[in-house]
Amino acid sequence: MNELIGIDGPVVYALFYAAFIGIHLFGVGEALKVMMVISGLAVLAIILTAVALVGHFDASNLFDIAPTTAEATEILPFGWYGVWAALPFAMWLFLAVEGVPLAAEEAKNPAKDVPKGIIGAMVFLLVTAALVVFLLAGAAGSELIGASAVPLVDALKVTNNPTIATLVNMLGLAGLIASFFSIVYGYSRLVFALSRAGYLPKSLSLTSKNKVPSRALIVPGIFGFAVSLTGEGDLILAMAVVGATVSYALMSLSHILLRVKQPELERPYRTPGGVVTSGISLILSLVALTGVYAFDPSAFYMTFGLFVIGGVYYGLYSRNNLVASSAEEEFAMLSVAEQELNTDVG
Repeated sequence: MNELIGIDGPVVYALFYAAFIGIHLFGVGEALKVMMVISGLAVLAIILTAVALVGHFDASNLFDIAPTTAEATEILPFGWYGVWAALPFAMWLFLAVEGVPLAAEEAKNPAKDVPKGIIGAMVFLLVTAALVVFLLAGAAGSELIGASAVPLVDALKVTNNPTIATLVNMLGLAGLIASFFSIVYGYSRLVFALSRAGYLPKSLSLTSKNKVPSRALIVPGIFGFAVSLTGEGDLILAMAVVGATVSYALMSLSHILLRVKQPELERPYRTPGGVVTSGISLILSLVALTGVYAFDPSAFYMTFGLFVIGGVYYGLYSRNNLVASSAEEEFAMLSVAEQELNTDVG
């Protein structure tokens, strides 16, 4: 398609980065409104696919991959190693849902709205993930779907739904755009917070006249564009899963430590199950982390190499430039700083 319109990949990447970052520079309200519309189109693609495939579902198609080893079974054709190596793909179905709390400063009542947003997002993702995983394989066969680069489209084509396949193919781009939008929003807020706290250069937390962290949007975007030129999409996705699982493990551990060390801390929302839930989450996060190693060891090592570089940077620069002397003081200062960001999402 790029050849037909006379532009190549890097130009397309640059145009998308410029457009998406530009929308965010106008303000968080504008960005979130656009993201909601795009996400709605992506959901429409899943619904259309589900309606078209439900009549073709055959449970036997879920088990049409022949066992590959003596220890494998019809249900686990690649054995438990296959389950282990598939964990990064399972993680990708839910990746970035942890970005919901980053909108806390834009919420009218964060103590109530953020937990509702996270729980609602998780339930929605569970339903849509189940539809995609089971309906596609049940209609077109697990072997075909496992080898497909565009599973929704291929499942519709093999079940004689070419028109819907074309429509879903176009709507599927909306899903990629929605992911891109949420990532741009998420990284800008993370960089803003880290900069205000002194972990990153303080110039990155400067806000524009629209009350948005402009440099925290533009500078990481430049790095992202440079990485996109490598063409290593699969490697980058696997590295993203490593980073996500490490963050999940650290969040779970932090929750446990806070419950133990500060049991009287005010908690507008209390996690059901307390430290038991966090303990299970910690274990599952570490297991999922090792799954990336089973799938792509290079992604595993490269991500931890970046963590080492970050640790060196902290030791040589950040720890000597922190704004606050304690976690409580830092949290209070960040809360005030975040209120400076645009809160008009209406």
